[in-house]
Amino acid sequence: MYPNYSKILLNLKKDVFIRRSIHSDSSLKIFIETHPKEQICPCCGQKTKRFHDYRLQEIQDIPYQEKHIILVLRKHRYLCKSCGKRFLESYSFLPRYHRWTRRLAFFVIHLLRQTFSLKQVSFFTGVTVQTITRLLDTIHYNPPNKLPTVISIDEFKGNALTRKYQCILVDPRKHKILDTLPDRTQNHLADYWRNFPRKERLKVQFFICDMWRPYTELAKVFFPNEKIIVDKYHFIRQITWVIENVRKRLQRSMPVNLRKYYRCSRKLILTRYRKLTDKNKQACDLMFQYNDDLRLAHMMKEWFYDICQMNSYRKQQKEFDDWISNARDCGIIEFEKCANTFQSWRKEILNALKYGITNGPTEGFNNKIKVLKRSSYGIRNFKPFRTRILHCIS
Repeated sequence: MYPNYSKILLNLKKDVFIRRSIHSDSSLKIFIETHPKEQICPCCGQKTKRFHDYRLQEIQDIPYQEKHIILVLRKHRYLCKSCGKRFLESYSFLPRYHRWTRRLAFFVIHLLRQTFSLKQVSFFTGVTVQTITRLLDTIHYNPPNKLPTVISIDEFKGNALTRKYQCILVDPRKHKILDTLPDRTQNHLADYWRNFPRKERLKVQFFICDMWRPYTELAKVFFPNEKIIVDKYHFIRQITWVIENVRKRLQRSMPVNLRKYYRCSRKLILTRYRKLTDKNKQACDLMFQYNDDLRLAHMMKEWFYDICQMNSYRKQQKEFDDWISNARDCGIIEFEKCANTFQSWRKEILNALKYGITNGPTEGFNNKIKVLKRSSYGIRNFKPFRTRILHCIS
């Protein structure tokens, strides 16, 4: 019989004894058993001490020192004198009909909170992928029954069997995922929001989304008290796209050596002018002397960035309207299209400048979802994908 510290190391109960162990290169088999004791018959409820026979069962446990631990349990069978029922002894560390310990199941669930694939979890624990999948199916996350005051919505490319794009709902103030949906279409989202009572939907004060009209149209219908906010990233990147398109258009008419120089200097054009060193400022000034459109586009870009960083909302509102007017009349076709886009989203963009709430937490969750999908080489079934997202990120 092994000393007590071996039982303490394996966290075994006092009535469990270690008889022997067998080492190999990749595993460690530990033979354990318990002394016969009085049992209660599961059929008639009578007490019995009569020992009938035993059976050996191999049970997987948490790996230790890069070796798979296998507990070989000598399971006692008892005979009830009253009804003649033969039954096995129950163990606190072993669920019924299972071939792995409770702590191994909890350890697998803990590993599933990381961005490991099921195959990696199987390699770490020695449990088969099929068993891990069945264990994952026992985890359930119900949709929320209450809504926060701020809701952020965004899509991610899940490529599940339902649709190419799936949808994620986030509480950006508490940095918490509310739910993930298999589709981002208006019909599916409308059916989802109808499940919430009107009293809960009236609590929503802010609705943050990207520049996609179906989101705002649904928000106006289901959240009448909300203020729709366009995420700051989505309208600022419009300016980046515009100045990049201007640069690319001008490069086509340049000689080969200048074209290459302007392409390699794109970061100087996109960076805020006041953050550049004196040497880089001189390089930018030299590039702007070559073409007036590029110089004007850079000036419009710097002006818009200054508007986003103003502290006074009234001044921001006035400057934003002036910027749209100048962009329409500047003669650069790229800025004219951008001005029309900003005019159609004027109220939502001004709300973003006024309240300062962004979709940053949602984008962070989307990044984790991409890591999870990449490590798993894609997940085709949405139901386990949703469970894994909520279990891993929430």
